Amino acid sequence: MIHRVLVAGASGYIGRHVVGALLQQGYGVVAQLRAGATWTLTHPKLECVYGELTASDQFLWDIEPCDAVISCLASRSGGVRDARLVEYEANNRLLAVASQWRVQRFLLLSAICVQKPRLAFQREKLRFEAKLRASTLPWTIIRPTAFFKSLSGQIARLQQGKPFFIFGNGTLTACKPIAEEDLASFIVEQLTSAAAIGAILPIGGPGPAITPVGQAQLLGQILQQPIKTRSLPPRLFLIAAAVLSPFGLLSSRVRDQAEFLRIAHFYATESMLVWSEDSGAYSEALTPESGSKTLGECYQRIIQGDVVSELGEHKLF
Repeated sequence: MIHRVLVAGASGYIGRHVVGALLQQGYGVVAQLRAGATWTLTHPKLECVYGELTASDQFLWDIEPCDAVISCLASRSGGVRDARLVEYEANNRLLAVASQWRVQRFLLLSAICVQKPRLAFQREKLRFEAKLRASTLPWTIIRPTAFFKSLSGQIARLQQGKPFFIFGNGTLTACKPIAEEDLASFIVEQLTSAAAIGAILPIGGPGPAITPVGQAQLLGQILQQPIKTRSLPPRLFLIAAAVLSPFGLLSSRVRDQAEFLRIAHFYATESMLVWSEDSGAYSEALTPESGSKTLGECYQRIIQGDVVSELGEHKLF
């Protein structure tokens, strides 16, 4: 039986929701937090441990072993060095601890975008996925689609009367975004699912899939105002990245800036849906759904001021 769960990356956006979902289900939780992270949640079954897995796992050896590990570790920027340190090296240290504990489940939060690995953080995610799959531990890998917060970055622009940015004709990409709370609930459910052992699980929110044009139309309905769109060619990102790349040989900062541009191009041109090898295309039908919260409900709450959209260093378009 799983009673005590370590959540790595609990300082992060999804990690916080996973901790809350576990506590609601009655689990004892050890939340691994970044050094200096602020944490306001208190609970009799919650233990916080502070340390940087990018540097060492020593601080985890001082706590009582856990029955399961959930890794919500993720590169905050997607930069080349950061991706290696977080996506692979930190997770690798976590795996070593979990192996010593002989946990009943190691659950990894990955991402659906690794289906087409063109970026440093995607390659590092896959590198660790392979390491986990080769381990002797019972494992589960979850690959979610877009998060609601990732599709909320232009609301403030629209409220100021500015246009909604799209790429190409605004239908190049589509996704089934999932609410962070719904994703956390799905993750916790897999802890006790026998069918999830040794499984890679893509997951999205309630359909249908939505394109950037669809997002603009949805926001127009909620704001009750006509929405203007402005189209940008995605290739601009690759042109800028190509200009910067030679200078990246001399500067890690410039190398990361070029990588950020490639990340922007990827999200401007690739859907966050399951890729079908049979049809050679992204498939809405093959992308599983979970949860009940909708993107429209999220937009409504942000516009009404009920919640604050927490945007990361990069977001989807």
